Amino acid sequence: MDLKNSQLEVDNWIKTHGVRYFNELTNMAQLTEEVGEVARIIARRYGEQSEKESDKNKDLGEELADVVFVVLCLANQTGIDLQAAFEKKMNLKSNRDHDRHHNNDKLK
Repeated sequence: MDLKNSQLEVDNWIKTHGVRYFNELTNMAQLTEEVGEVARIIARRYGEQSEKESDKNKDLGEELADVVFVVLCLANQTGIDLQAAFEKKMNLKSNRDHDRHHNNDKLK
């Protein structure tokens, strides 16, 4: 996934189909709502809670895509180059955590 192009695609969608971005606080609330929908599916489908009939047709991929969409909106409206930030994070994790998980007895 090319985050830079995804950010541009979301921005173009907002300009073409939306009126404007929701403000940052509204988008943060929207993100929380979308993450909650992901949590509900995972808790019921993969966790110990029983899955309600109304939840069985929910598409986890679609809900995860909703989360990504709102994250891209937040990055756009706050001036974050998410591609650069992600690459920086992966470099940090790769260097800092190179042996960390291999040396964790709980994961063996």
